[in-house]
Amino acid sequence: MSEGPRYRALAEALRERIASGEFAHGLALPGEQALAIEYGVTRTVVRAALHWLEQRGLVTARRNIGWFVRTPHQVQTFDRLRSFTQWAEARGMTAGARWVGRERGPATEREAQLLRIPLGAELLRWTRVRTLDERVVMLERSSWAPWVVPLLETFPDDAVSSTRALADAGVAVVFGNHRIEAVAATSEEARLLGVRRSSPLLEVRREAFARDGRVIEFGVDRYLPNTIVFEAQAAGTAEEAAPRPRAVAGMRGSAAVVLGALTAHCAQWAVSAAALATAATESVV
Repeated sequence: MSEGPRYRALAEALRERIASGEFAHGLALPGEQALAIEYGVTRTVVRAALHWLEQRGLVTARRNIGWFVRTPHQVQTFDRLRSFTQWAEARGMTAGARWVGRERGPATEREAQLLRIPLGAELLRWTRVRTLDERVVMLERSSWAPWVVPLLETFPDDAVSSTRALADAGVAVVFGNHRIEAVAATSEEARLLGVRRSSPLLEVRREAFARDGRVIEFGVDRYLPNTIVFEAQAAGTAEEAAPRPRAVAGMRGSAAVVLGALTAHCAQWAVSAAALATAATESVV
């Protein structure tokens, strides 16, 4: 039997073990040598099978560690205001970035309105493809207010976290607004994310504010399906909207609401998503 059919047969066998729960999400797979011995194949066949599974989003390789079963959706909550990199690190994952472009230019009417700056004021724009454990998950577009441009114009090409760079310069992001909806990929987005044009994406529009209330950034992130689930916490009821004494501890209910989860099957691109949601979050640091 040629190595082609052998690696596919091995990949299917491993996929069945993942689906059955024998290889649990987030945990390491047996080593390549162990799998080669178990199935009576070469490590070349094992690697080909694992790469085949990786291309389908089932496993991921962690450098110098091994292969891991990928969690179907990574959940990001709105209980804290954290950057993409901070959130990834908190989950034991590695955030990455690949530059598409960055430029200085005059603010458009929309940018001026959102950043609360004069029309035509010079700002900084950049576009990056963001990754988790080297897997592409979203396209990030940011427009930075003029007052932070001097702090970011020397941002290194190999750096990842703009939030960390700003913090090092004494600027803390303490408040943010997020608007979430399902959108279709443009031709450029399809090329950069490796999907077909009009494929479903999850769009998150962000506004970040400094402690003194000044707007730092307006951003638009577009996530691939089967990568991120956003979760928000809702407490109380509509009747509690009017001012009233503080509720007795333990009497206030809470609900976790999954927003805009693109539970998409890649083959059919069937999308189940919240059409629109707005969340405001405040830093707890």
